[in-house]
Amino acid sequence: MSRTITIRAMKYNPNSKISKPHFAEYKLEETDGMTLFIALTKIRETLDADLSFDFVCRAGICGSCGMMVNGTPKLACRTLTKDFPDGVIQLMPLPAFKLLKDLSVDTGNWMNEMSKRVESWIHTNHQPDISKLEAPMEPKLADETFELDRCIECGICVAACGTKLMRPNFIGAVGLNRVARFAMDPHDNRTDEDFYELVGDDDGIFGCMSLLACEDNCPKHLPLQSKIAYMRRKLAALR
Repeated sequence: MSRTITIRAMKYNPNSKISKPHFAEYKLEETDGMTLFIALTKIRETLDADLSFDFVCRAGICGSCGMMVNGTPKLACRTLTKDFPDGVIQLMPLPAFKLLKDLSVDTGNWMNEMSKRVESWIHTNHQPDISKLEAPMEPKLADETFELDRCIECGICVAACGTKLMRPNFIGAVGLNRVARFAMDPHDNRTDEDFYELVGDDDGIFGCMSLLACEDNCPKHLPLQSKIAYMRRKLAALR
């Protein structure tokens, strides 16, 4: 049997002088397999065309639809409404990012600045020859590197991080994961000393309090705990 669910979504436009933060309440009939993305789309199409939230892929790949769901950061497209027994779901924008409007935040510029901060590209003096095969990599190491490349930059690990909320310049698990990815890659010629210059401070690897909310909430189940520990061991030896 279907049931009526209640969505309480925060609404606020920081660019409007008359807008004030408040919750708007919407009631709608739950359907089989309904996700929060489906519910929000239905609300915007039938109840409130002004409601703002982000989405692209609808399949947990783009990372656009991150939001706080009853106080926990989640992807709207991967969250089923049936998982909330009382049928009341409160939605808020992800903290730690610039609010654009309602449930929409600017993760893109934050991720871009993070990428620049950790110099997220291969550093090498090798001049590639496109007429030849790329330098091979051991399969096990290639798999480990690919695993870290599965990050979709949704911002959920950042929003879940207690350190980030207390220390605004903290690079977050997504940044430390990126550093670990290049530290493991044999194509990158940077040394531990080079990575220490990037993240060897309290806004980087030594600021993490190991609360592990990043790994607990990561929708792609990345091994953030082990990779942060990996980088901390490598860089602690240089202090």
